[in-house]
Amino acid sequence: MVPMTSFGDLLGPQPTLLPGDDEAESALLNHEDPAKVAAENPTASIAWAYLAEASLNAGQTITAYAYARTGYHRGLDQLRRNGWKGFGPVPYSHEPNRGFLRCVAVLAKAAREIGENDEYARCLDLLEDSDPKAAEALGLG
Repeated sequence: MVPMTSFGDLLGPQPTLLPGDDEAESALLNHEDPAKVAAENPTASIAWAYLAEASLNAGQTITAYAYARTGYHRGLDQLRRNGWKGFGPVPYSHEPNRGFLRCVAVLAKAAREIGENDEYARCLDLLEDSDPKAAEALGLG
C-alpha cells in the first residue's frame, strides 16, 4: 500500500517539516527586537517574517517586500536541506514551517500593493501547493 500524505495525495511527496530555530523563536517570544534576532540568526525565516509583517503594517511596502523576500529565500534553503524538491506539502500546522509561509504571504501582499501581479500569483500558488489552508490562515483567503 502506498502511504497517503497529509493532503491526501497517494503518490505525492511526504510533507516537509522544518526543524525550527529554537534560539530565534525563543528570542522573539521574549520580545527581543526582530532586527537584532535576524542579525544574530540570519537563516531564521521567522525573524524575517516578524520584520516583514511589522513593515507592512506600518505602510512600508518596499521594506516589507525586501524582508519577506529574504525570509522566503532563507526558507527555501532550509526546505531544500530538509528534503524538499521544489514541490510538495509544507504544512502550516507545523509551527517551524510558519516563518517561511508567513514570509511568502507578506511577499504576496507587498507584491499586490506595488502591482507586481505575476509575483502575487506565484506566491498564492506556492501557498496553495504548500498547504491549501495556509493562504486563508495568513490573511489571503
